[in-house]
Amino acid sequence: MFSKSCEYAIKAVIFITTNSLQDKKVGFVDIAIEIDSPEAFTAKILQKLVKKHIIQSVRGVNGGFYIPFAGISKVKLTHIVQAIDGDAVFNGCGLGMERCNAKHPCPLHDKFMSIRNDLRQMLETTNLEELALGLKSGESFLKQ
Repeated sequence: MFSKSCEYAIKAVIFITTNSLQDKKVGFVDIAIEIDSPEAFTAKILQKLVKKHIIQSVRGVNGGFYIPFAGISKVKLTHIVQAIDGDAVFNGCGLGMERCNAKHPCPLHDKFMSIRNDLRQMLETTNLEELALGLKSGESFLKQ
């Protein structure tokens, strides 16, 4: 459903959030290791997230990526998905057809529309704080 870039971005932001909750910044190498992503690929994803103001970065010895504490509960998963994949997940066809719509539907159109609406609702109501707290408590994991 999401691109590989988007999957890595979500994992990276959750990892950054867990560190930000402890007032720590984290380097891109540590992020790449934690989310099991190639370093160069991770760096490009992180650059996009910084440009979209989802995460922030500081250069230097004590630098790294972080999210200001006040912003952690405000960032929703939908912000990350749109920053990396755009709105295709919200508008795209379940079969990948370019011209699928209510007047000219694909065989999955009506059923997929319901799933897509549920996904949108989940992404718009899930914030980073709740995901990071689940990770911190051990209820969820970024690596298996």
